[in-house]
Amino acid sequence: MITPSGEALVRDHTVYSCVMGSRAFGLATEDSDTDRRGVYLAPTPLFWRFDKPPAHVDGPADEQFSWELERFCELALRADPNVLECLHSPLVEHTDATGRELLTLRGAFLSRRAHLTFVRYAMGQRRKLEADVRQYGAPRWKHAMHLLRLLTSGRDLLRTGELTIGVGAARDGLLAVKRGEVPWPEVERRMNGLAEENDAAAAASPLPAEPDRARIEDFLIRTRRASASAGDGSAG
Repeated sequence: MITPSGEALVRDHTVYSCVMGSRAFGLATEDSDTDRRGVYLAPTPLFWRFDKPPAHVDGPADEQFSWELERFCELALRADPNVLECLHSPLVEHTDATGRELLTLRGAFLSRRAHLTFVRYAMGQRRKLEADVRQYGAPRWKHAMHLLRLLTSGRDLLRTGELTIGVGAARDGLLAVKRGEVPWPEVERRMNGLAEENDAAAAASPLPAEPDRARIEDFLIRTRRASASAGDGSAG
């Protein structure tokens, strides 16, 4: 039995793939890259070996990154912002039966854990921006734009119980930040306000305290069993 490469796993076993980044957020400009994200299902027999299949694969194309299904589910259950947003991309490029079921489970991953993870991720990015300001006199404006977008997305998720990643009417204002047209003190004020709004939204959020782990685990077990029955572990 030949161990498949990471590239082969992505090529032959992807269950879901989409476009992310600025194109999915509605913030694309002429010079925007096309960021692709995906989920592959490593054949179950590969896990019976000492050497396990990779939990993620970078590539094979430029700006492409994929997670193995179990790792993807683990991160989504932890409310990892990048992974949750991947499940809500409006630009889906590929799904098979497993991928379609994964999409039907999007709501099972959502919980008030998002309050901590979205704000914590944003604050980590903010510290990097503040370091840039101290060292260079200005932040990386593109990163500042995406930080504001993320805080807005997290706030709206906590308020409504639904994750929408498109920025809609906020596009022009966010692109003005990207172009450096909004003074840094004003950007900081907006960040502070959005962080406070996230805190307030969490207190009254319709989201459950925890994700539906049992439902996701049932899906993963059924999927692994189906793969084992198929006996496909020889792609190379």
